[in-house]
Amino acid sequence: LADAVMAELPALKLERARFMVEVSTDAESATAEGIDTVEFHVQTNPGTRPGPIMKVASGGELSRFLLALKVALADRGSPTLVFDEIDTGVGGAVADAIGQRLKRLSDRVQVLSVTHAPQVAARASTHFLISKGPAGDTGDKIATRVAVMEPDHRREEIARMLAGASVTEEARAAAAKLLAGEA
Repeated sequence: LADAVMAELPALKLERARFMVEVSTDAESATAEGIDTVEFHVQTNPGTRPGPIMKVASGGELSRFLLALKVALADRGSPTLVFDEIDTGVGGAVADAIGQRLKRLSDRVQVLSVTHAPQVAARASTHFLISKGPAGDTGDKIATRVAVMEPDHRREEIARMLAGASVTEEARAAAAKLLAGEA
């Protein structure tokens, strides 16, 4: 497992990090779950002390380690993997690397990803827009709506994700490049 996760790290901009699986066995403390305790340890930079992943890794690093772990286990689990903001705490080139890795993963399993990163959204084969708004005429209830985005609307949404409230022609051009895989 450690070797499989390590193989994923360079593509996720963690080329200097290490992932280790620590297994300890205590036959005296047998439970219904067994006698082994398994912990994931990481070293995020050379020269730093390895430790438990939840204590050592930053938010962005944790997201990428977990993506690498899910990729390493993809052939052994569900045919569908769901990532809820796996790109939290990262941006730019790292978000693009995550998007590329999710795209490659989607060749093997179905991938559903909730994201606010245009670099990740642009790699998807299908883009859904999720919105909330009034349900019915009274407006006292809120409904969540899911819509498949057509190519023109998708480019505009990616541009909005890049630019914010005011979408510019530059943002539209950048969105078109992202969608073409040029950025």
